[in-house]
Amino acid sequence: MSEYETPNFSLDLSDQVALVTGASSGLGYRFAKVLAKCGAKVAISARRKEKLEALAKEIESDGGECLVVPLDMTNRKSINSAVESISSDLGTINTLINNAGIPDAQWAVKQSEELIDNVMETNLTGPYILSCEVARKLMSEKKPGRMVNIASIAAFNTTPQSAAALYSITKKAIVRMTEALAVEWSKNHINVNAIAPGAFSSEMLDGMIERIGDFSQAFPRKRICTPEQMDSTLLFLVSPSSECVTGTCIKIDDGQGPR
Repeated sequence: MSEYETPNFSLDLSDQVALVTGASSGLGYRFAKVLAKCGAKVAISARRKEKLEALAKEIESDGGECLVVPLDMTNRKSINSAVESISSDLGTINTLINNAGIPDAQWAVKQSEELIDNVMETNLTGPYILSCEVARKLMSEKKPGRMVNIASIAAFNTTPQSAAALYSITKKAIVRMTEALAVEWSKNHINVNAIAPGAFSSEMLDGMIERIGDFSQAFPRKRICTPEQMDSTLLFLVSPSSECVTGTCIKIDDGQGPR
């Protein structure tokens, strides 16, 4: 007899303490609300504190528990401090959504060293250090965990018109980081997976559309996706029923591009 229910899926995340980075808008904003709605205690971080406070009020008014946490993804002390603060106020982080990211939006040969450092630290170095810090605490307490890294379809496809070489490089590195950490931490029951979104509505995408125009009509379905259409994938990857899924990157691009 199987020890699992049929179907083996639950939306009850009441045993989870989740940290969502880049939560002030777009996908991160939606991710935080969804996790809280399913019962998780949610810590939210981003650069714009006023946006986070507004989100926290929304979550709390809907019956959720939320903590606004100052976190600079380019500052290692800030990362360590945030993990300690969340552990003290909400409990040990066992669900991490590495969503923070910024675009480059310039041709590679025109990028300043400051821009290169900022993109690399925000999109790759920061998530790596944060993941390790969260994993270290889980290992010391012998607890399982879930991590979902937000990559991009740009990790797999880029064009001569993209002007996003560095962004694409960092997102491909996030996919490889996902695979490598999943293998290393498998014995500790820490699952590490990734989502690679295509064109989803966000401030970053809105900025791209302002620069180059509305490109959605070139897609087969002639639309830009919305963050709500990613709920089911996120919930699958953080739910107990995905306990055997680790080191995987799920592409969600609405059939917008090639394979």
